[in-house]
Amino acid sequence: MSVTVIARDQHNVSRKLMSPNALKVISRLNNSGFEAYLVGGGVRDILLGGEPKDFDIATDAHPEQVHELFRNSRLIGRRFKLVHILFGREVIEVATFRGAAPVADGKSHKQSDQGMLLRDNVYGSMEDDALRRDFTANALYYSSKDFAVYDYVGAMADIKSKTLRLIGDPETRYREDPVRMLRAIRFATKLDMEISKETEAPIRELSSLLENIPAARMFEEFLKMFISGKAVANFLLLRDYKLFQYFFPALEQLANQKSHQYVDDFVMLAMKNTDARINNDQRVTPAFLIAALLWYPLQIQISRLKSETQLTPQDAFFAALNEIMSEQQRSIAIPKRFQAVMKDIWILQEKLERRDGKRAFAAFEHQKFRAGYDFLLIRGEIEGGNVQALATWWTDFQNASAETQVQMIKNAPSSKSGPRRSPRKRRKPKDKPSSMTNES
Repeated sequence: MSVTVIARDQHNVSRKLMSPNALKVISRLNNSGFEAYLVGGGVRDILLGGEPKDFDIATDAHPEQVHELFRNSRLIGRRFKLVHILFGREVIEVATFRGAAPVADGKSHKQSDQGMLLRDNVYGSMEDDALRRDFTANALYYSSKDFAVYDYVGAMADIKSKTLRLIGDPETRYREDPVRMLRAIRFATKLDMEISKETEAPIRELSSLLENIPAARMFEEFLKMFISGKAVANFLLLRDYKLFQYFFPALEQLANQKSHQYVDDFVMLAMKNTDARINNDQRVTPAFLIAALLWYPLQIQISRLKSETQLTPQDAFFAALNEIMSEQQRSIAIPKRFQAVMKDIWILQEKLERRDGKRAFAAFEHQKFRAGYDFLLIRGEIEGGNVQALATWWTDFQNASAETQVQMIKNAPSSKSGPRRSPRKRRKPKDKPSSMTNES
């Protein structure tokens, strides 16, 4: 395959827009006799007029050779061996040019029975490497020697037409790594590109391949798709391509049944709020959104247990919680630190109803009050009625004087007790951070 060389005066890729540390790495590799290029998203985003966040480098130096050149580096990866070079908090990723390996030898190259790559440390030329990359838009190489961009796959034409296209046979590439189906959606929404017809054609048919992806990797993909400011757009495309069920099977099943009037609206509002915060440069925690996505499946499970068993409301809640989370963990591995926040948010929904006596102040002093309150606001906006009235009461309570708060509690209706935890030591109320930040 021939290469198209785009000279400096024909593109807008400038070193001024690149990480100085990435340029240092390229320079040292070049000065040590190796080829090295900025590749992938860093080049792509500059060409599209954006500000790149990641600066990846491709080189003909092997990982061990790169590691020897940089003391501040570490070797990572089994499936693909990479080098991470650390500059404080910034990480520059360096990968060796990958080559084709038509025969799986079990050592440097190995595939599963479904065609998924399990190991791929076969090295090759820059041209080989370009053909091994996933999408054409990610296969452009910038050289700091001649300031040219090298294109082996027609990437520049696709970028200009805003077309997202897989390199090679789509079915084969998806079988090699089913996560590429998720990446197709994520890049399409992130870059405002249209997925080409041949690239999208096999997705629905091959969607079940995602069942073979480890739950820990699926959680990483969840973060990229839903905690990036494009949750709504990604959600709609995932559902269209029948892929969302591999993230949240219980929610997908409930949504498909159309038996719960609030599910779709509640999920969309939670995602819109998440996107708004991220796009407003505010931090978010995945726990809040996941709690929203699993809220109604949890309520359905609680109702079922109450009707089929003699469990108390508290026991029904915790039994349903265990069942929902055990099932969910098989799809995406939610870290325990986020599970704890989710549990607090859910428990607070009941605590916020119990406002008689000292219970209102106990709820108000809860470490995750703000998270529970923000969650209640979303519920109130969707469900209306008593839930909205409760949300309004807590909004007024926070803004009221101490005397007015006492009077509000006296006038508040009592409610039946639900799931309770061991009593906490009373603390002096603090300023409540926003619920969707990572402060947990």
